[in-house]
Amino acid sequence: MVNEQTLQGNWNEIKGKLRTKWGQLTNDDVQSFSGSIDQLVGLIQRKTGETRGSVEKYLEEVSASGASTLGQAAEGARQYAQQATEKAREYAGQATETLQQRSKQAADSLRHGYEEAEHMVRERPAESMAVCFGAGVFVGVLLGIVLRSR
Repeated sequence: MVNEQTLQGNWNEIKGKLRTKWGQLTNDDVQSFSGSIDQLVGLIQRKTGETRGSVEKYLEEVSASGASTLGQAAEGARQYAQQATEKAREYAGQATETLQQRSKQAADSLRHGYEEAEHMVRERPAESMAVCFGAGVFVGVLLGIVLRSR
């Protein structure tokens, strides 16, 4: 026997197949379906002259194919979601790897700059002190001007 829930769940697809098989059915006939299988079978019998058994058999076939189509669509959606998840993980992994490489490069660059500055201070302490003094005076004057203008 045909499952009413399956029939209702796939009704849009099934009503088109009913109209294709039995051209005597009108849009109004198939639109009037309220979920009662007995009512639908009776309507098809009256309009087409088919036997109850053949109508029920066809409805079972159509319902089964609709359910399998729905299952295929669900499987396709699941596979798509799985692929999207895998792509997102792959992208996140690549982004993490790139971020780690860039932070290592920045740390190496900072370390190298510090070593060069330390080397310069050890090699030329007087010049380093003069540069630091000059930079301090310049920043002090600049701050004084800015604060005075307020």
